[in-house]
Amino acid sequence: MKIELRSQKIFDLWSKLTRGSINKKIFGAALTVGILTALVKFISVGKELVVAWKFGTGDQLDAFLIALVVPSFVINVVAGSFQSSLIPVYIKAREQEGRITTQKLLSNIFIVATIFLIAIAIATVLMTPLYLPLLASGFSTEKLVLTERLIWVISPLILLSGIVSIWGGVLNAGERFALAAFSPATTPIATIILLFVFPDWGIFALAIGLLLGSLVEIAILGIGLRRQKVEIIPRWTGFDGNLTEVSRQYLPVVTGAFLMCSANLVDQSMAAMLPAGSVSALGYANRVIALPLTLITLALGTAVIPYFSKTIAQKNWTQVERTFRLYLKLIFVSTIPLTIAFIIASKLIVQLLFERGSFTAEDTNIVYPIQICYALQIPFYIAAIFVVRLINSLGINYFLAWGSAINLIFNIVGNYVLMAWLGVKGIALSTSLVYLISFIFLYVVTNKHLNKICLQNE
Repeated sequence: MKIELRSQKIFDLWSKLTRGSINKKIFGAALTVGILTALVKFISVGKELVVAWKFGTGDQLDAFLIALVVPSFVINVVAGSFQSSLIPVYIKAREQEGRITTQKLLSNIFIVATIFLIAIAIATVLMTPLYLPLLASGFSTEKLVLTERLIWVISPLILLSGIVSIWGGVLNAGERFALAAFSPATTPIATIILLFVFPDWGIFALAIGLLLGSLVEIAILGIGLRRQKVEIIPRWTGFDGNLTEVSRQYLPVVTGAFLMCSANLVDQSMAAMLPAGSVSALGYANRVIALPLTLITLALGTAVIPYFSKTIAQKNWTQVERTFRLYLKLIFVSTIPLTIAFIIASKLIVQLLFERGSFTAEDTNIVYPIQICYALQIPFYIAAIFVVRLINSLGINYFLAWGSAINLIFNIVGNYVLMAWLGVKGIALSTSLVYLISFIFLYVVTNKHLNKICLQNE
């Protein structure tokens, strides 16, 4: 009886915090996604510990990270942009035209995306001899051959990640956040299993783990969509106004994503010019900072797009502006102390997470200062992504292309200047400065656009 009473009290508290106003719904969705994403990241940390124990900062891991650069770049730019351009249009069509229209839109965009992503994956493999020597200019011939083989194995991930992105976005658009948030756990679980069951596969176990995990994730999301009575077998019904609108939004989104994601490509390739192990050291440092960044931005970004898009479709501009300003304040209030904590505890974090097996105390002394430089980006990165989600919902994605172009220029210049002064640490510091500049630009243009709309609707 006591357990039932406690459960009821917890349920009542959850309902009070997460139901009612738009801000409460966003909070509830963000909390749900955040908790489940934290669980996924906890599993991912376990995978990283196994990877550090098995590979350290050696040549095999350097090869894997460089092999992952271009496919990851394509996934983030091409595949991720489908979700950002689709979901606001999908929600608007659902609110104004009904379920049949949204089903047609989903089927059409799935077919278009599949054809496009297959072509991109083939091009990624065929063009390897052209771009790989540029990305890994400091690699030996043997290391380059290993990297090229890994790219061949990893390339199908481009298509698989695109399907995951679209299907996960549709589940979130239906305010079913839990399944899409937890399904990424399949990849680190698959990787850990392969590393222990097939130790002779070496670094290829990491590559195959990515593919196997994505296939299982697609199966899980497909089941979730079917339970929501969403048809997952696509049928082409031809171009219509909604598909045209998604296509129109896609170009500026993919342009902005291309320029923004070029920062990671530039960072990895420039790190490859430095002494051996620099790419791995940069990767380890970024991986730790990526935990809170991914956790918060995924939780908040996933939550706000459906509610922002729905409120914008209803033309409730006062609510949009109020939510925008409230959550920006909350972001800075919560992330500045987090940043300070990361800086103070940086060395201890690296020691606890990685210092075992092939990862030595010398590696720790290389990685933790890089991690400190990366930590400076936390408030500005999270705030910038939040603003980007509002831009996606407003359909003013052309701002992203301009902002990303500015970021890329500053990143290249910053890397060259700071790398010469601080080595690989300079690359991390340059990244943090870029996200500060990015947030300022995006905030100014979005705030100006919102003020203009509010004045027109007074």
